This record gives sequence, C-alpha cells and structure tokens, in this order.
Amino acid sequence: MKVYNTLTNRKEEFVPIEEGKVKMYVCGPTVYNFFHIGNARPFVVFDTLRRYFKYRGYEVKFVQNFTDVDDKIIKRAKEEGITAPEVSEKYIKEYFDDAQSLNVIKADVHPKVSEHIQEIIEFVQTLIDKGYAYEADGDVYYSTRKFADYGKLSGQNIDDLESGARIAIGEVKKDPLDFALWKARKEESEIAWESPWGMGRPGWHIECSTMSKKHLGDTIDIHGGGADLKFPHHENEIAQSEACNGVPFAHYWMHNGFITVDGEKMSKSLNNFFTVRDIRKEYDGDFIRFFLLTGHYRSPINFSDELMKSSKIGYDRIGTALETLDFLKKNGSDDKMADEEALLKDLDQYRENFIAAMDDDMNTADAITAIFDLVSAINVAVKDGASKSYAEEAAKRIKELADVLGIFQAKEEEAGLGDDIQALVDERQAARKEKNWARADEIRDQLAAMGITLKDTPQGVQIIRN
Repeated sequence: MKVYNTLTNRKEEFVPIEEGKVKMYVCGPTVYNFFHIGNARPFVVFDTLRRYFKYRGYEVKFVQNFTDVDDKIIKRAKEEGITAPEVSEKYIKEYFDDAQSLNVIKADVHPKVSEHIQEIIEFVQTLIDKGYAYEADGDVYYSTRKFADYGKLSGQNIDDLESGARIAIGEVKKDPLDFALWKARKEESEIAWESPWGMGRPGWHIECSTMSKKHLGDTIDIHGGGADLKFPHHENEIAQSEACNGVPFAHYWMHNGFITVDGEKMSKSLNNFFTVRDIRKEYDGDFIRFFLLTGHYRSPINFSDELMKSSKIGYDRIGTALETLDFLKKNGSDDKMADEEALLKDLDQYRENFIAAMDDDMNTADAITAIFDLVSAINVAVKDGASKSYAEEAAKRIKELADVLGIFQAKEEEAGLGDDIQALVDERQAARKEKNWARADEIRDQLAAMGITLKDTPQGVQIIRN
C-alpha cells in the first residue's frame, strides 16, 4: 500500500511503526458552529482511510480532537449570551449529528483541549526548560528560529517568512516568527486556567501536539488534515513535538485538497459558504459522502448543484442494483441457474481492481469506478432473473466494497414501505389482474410522483425508491 507523504512530496510504501497496527491523528473541528462542506471532506477522507486499513487487516487507533478553547468560541459565547463551554458542548453535539449522517465512525478518542490543560502546561514547561520557548508578560511563545528544521513540511523558507511577519499590537514576542503556546487572559470574563505564567489558556497549535502525545505516543504513523492546515498549524506541531520529544512526530503526513463552490473559493463574503446541515436539506448524508469520494482526496473538488445532480446518477445506479438484488433474494429461483458459479467467480476481478485503486494512495475515484464495473456485470447477469443464492452473494460483493467507502449503509436500515404506498401497490396488482390498464397506469404515475418506481419482472413487481 502506498500513500502520498506531504513531508517528502512523494508516494511511499506504507510501513507502520508496529507491524499490523496504525496510529492516526486527524485534526478535528473548532466547535463554535455547524461544520461546512470543506470541513466535511477531511472527516470523510480520513474515516475512509481508517476503514480501509481495517479492511486490510490492520488494528487502528484513531484520534480526532475537538478544539473547545478558542477565540471564535469566546466570540460566539458573547453573541449567544452563554458560556464558552456551553457553546462548545452545543456544537460538539451538532458535529456528531452531521458526522453520523455522513457515516463517519466516532474516533477511538475525541480529546478536548479543556480536558488536557495540565498536560499542555507540562508540555509548554518542557519547551521552556529546553530553551525552545520563553515567557513574556504571562504569554509563552515558541522560538521558531531555535528549531533548525522549521519549514520542512510546507517548504517554507524562514527568511521569506520573516519578510512578511509582523508583531501585532499587544504582543510582546521577541521575534515576529514566534508563535503563542500560552495566552495570558486579557479580560476577566475570558475562560482561563491557572498556570506557572498566570491565568490564561493554550494557544491553538500546542493542543494537537499534546493530545497526540498523550493518546498515541511521541511518534505516530499518520497525521492528517486539510491542506489549509499544512502551514502554519502542522508546521508548528512538528516544531513543538520534535523539540519536546526529540524524535520524529509523524512518519506520514496526509492532506486532502480544497473544495471550491461553482469554481470559486468558498467564503462567507461570496455567499457560497454551505454547512453540511444546509446541504442535508436537499441531499441525503450518505450521498454527500459518496460525492466527496468521487474525486481523489488530494485533488481539489468542485461543489455545485449541477455536479451533485450528475453524481447522483451514478450513486443511484449502485442503489438500484442493490434494490434489484434485494428483490431477487426474496423472489428469485430457489435453484441455481446455469453458469452462476462461474459468473460469481468472475466478480472477483472487481474486488482486485478496487484494492489496487485503494492501495495506490487511496484513489477512491478509481475505487468507485471498480464498484460501477461490478454493478454493470451483475446487472447483465440478472437481467433475466437469478437465483436467490446468486443475488445474496452478488449483493455481498457490492456491500463489501461499499462498506469500505462507508456508503450505502443507511440503505440497509431503511424502513419498509408505508401502509399507504403498499396499499397502492396492491391495488395496482389487482387492477392488472382485472386488465384495468388505465387504473394500473394511473397508480403507477401516482407512485412515481411519490418517488416510487415499479418494475414488472418475471419474478413479480419490483419496488424501487428513487
């Protein structure tokens, strides 16, 4: 299996620190609002990577943090007239609602900054003791120039960074390139904790270094996140962690590409800023996940209603195939039909194609193509019907691969038809027996308007949800 390592800018064979085990840390949300479609991409991407590692037999420990101490949270608390912890808890709950709709599995650990203050203080003190950090009027800053490898992840040159760096009003750091590890409380109303440097709270970058160290150890296999975090966040994490621990922080750094909206960068000023909660009003979360996986994770992906509708056609092809197989599992032949064993064996090539795509830096675009090819082969095999056992096995092949991508899981849990729809289906069948074709057609049109397609087959009527 190969992954693209941002640290070396090339694909590398994945070799875990400990055979058969993977330690992954992925930056989570700052919980002051619903997360947007851009945030959703890394959540889905790295959940898929985690699923694939497990599919390939690895034991995975997956950590994704919640930033629940931040200027944005303090600002939102003032706006809503509640405390910062109340804001955080509110939007952590909303995160899980949206994440679950995208079939994102909960991390093994979801650490919060507020629950790791003592560990953060100890981490910062170690950096001070080692000469990598200093205190100034209650703030603590990291001395960027002290870390010789600064810029190795992002390719930034420290001299170029210096030319654009400024010291903001109120900051007392020694060098414009230094960044805050601990921030002194500015107002009595601000959330703060006791520390050797006075009342204050952690800086942004220090939290991930500390929580990764606590839950995964000094060195991890994979650190992931969006491309926007590569600099300065991940660069600063490396500087902190490697200065503190004296060993490499992560062997592989993986970053997903940006999302544009109708070809433009997503921003509130352009009024093209969409939360997943907004999009769920129009599209099912399972499909949103599918859409996010249709492009390679490192490539930019354009989000638009037109592209969503186009992608829905392919998504529905898979869904319809599963519904057809579900129908045949109940209504197909009890005895195997000619060549079914050979046809099932022929399907193995699509699993191999899927694995080859995923082994090549998690190419979900090509993996989805392998599923499409599998569906096409199955559709040909069952066009004139199939045995129950073939339908069962063919459905397993689709679901096996779909499960790795985390798609079509909700479909299996959907409730049956409502009594009113079932009554119409039964009435149409009765009308057909009585050769009342006008009424039968009228009911078919009525059901179509309700999102139900009826397909008459030799095995009986198949009901397909659109």
